[in-house]
Amino acid sequence: MLRSLRNALSSLKSSIARGLSETLASIATREIRYEDVMKKADELILRLVESDVAYEVAEEIIRGVAKKLDGSRIGRLEDLEGFVEEKLRETIMDILSRGVWKGDLQSMARERRPLKIVFMGVNGVGKTTTIAKIARYLSQKGLRVLVVAGDTFRAGAQEQLAIHCSRLGIPFFRGKYGADPGAVVFDAIRHAEKNRFDVMLIDTAGRQHTDRDLIDEIRKIIRISKPDLRILVLDSLTGNDAINQAREFDANVGVDAVILTKMDANASGGSAISIIASIGKPIAFIGVGQGYDDLKPYDPRDIMERIFSQTSS
Repeated sequence: MLRSLRNALSSLKSSIARGLSETLASIATREIRYEDVMKKADELILRLVESDVAYEVAEEIIRGVAKKLDGSRIGRLEDLEGFVEEKLRETIMDILSRGVWKGDLQSMARERRPLKIVFMGVNGVGKTTTIAKIARYLSQKGLRVLVVAGDTFRAGAQEQLAIHCSRLGIPFFRGKYGADPGAVVFDAIRHAEKNRFDVMLIDTAGRQHTDRDLIDEIRKIIRISKPDLRILVLDSLTGNDAINQAREFDANVGVDAVILTKMDANASGGSAISIIASIGKPIAFIGVGQGYDDLKPYDPRDIMERIFSQTSS
């Protein structure tokens, strides 16, 4: 009987203590509601858009932050805007971290001779220069690289690649203008196998991503080459159009990784968030200039710094 009474008293004390603690907590803190965050939505979305994050992606991010914070508590004197800012940074860093490419071209080339990489992208994104940069990057690691001109359509396309390869001392394989790109790639593969090249970098025609002939042509090249990697080259300055390109190429021919160009001219870096969030593909490299060595592995911390230095300016 005495023991039961002691247990009851102990339970009562614990209950009172919990109640007191909860009361004090409710007095000292306040609950964040979804609506509290969304009142600031327009301002937050605009900040991200100004950093080149696509509007629809920015909107989705802010809604996600609001849902995550709904029902959480902060101190009554704590700054709500500062708290939301912190959670926004965490959310963006999480997205950017998902974009890290875990591949290693050097290791892949050692395992799959020749490693076949197909490059895709519309005209003007810097695809030709990017192929030259990758060729230099791999050749400096002691790999034998063959660049293949799979664009037999655009006048001057092969000459541009040929000039880069000549400057770099990289072997170059080409066909006649108007020739079947698939046939050119087929012959290039036989040449690479016979001469024991480590890597093949295959260029493709760069017309608009909505061009059905282009898509069919790339599909044929992919069917013939059976590439180890399909890399989409995107211009980081083109904003929403980069997302449209990414979605079209991924839906029609498949994308394994992305290279973002012209990041030297784009202080914000928000396009990286848009690409990762829209198609869920990693970013292998970013281009930071016109020189052959102006190629960097993607680093989410660098992009994070660019975005928030822009939004706070």
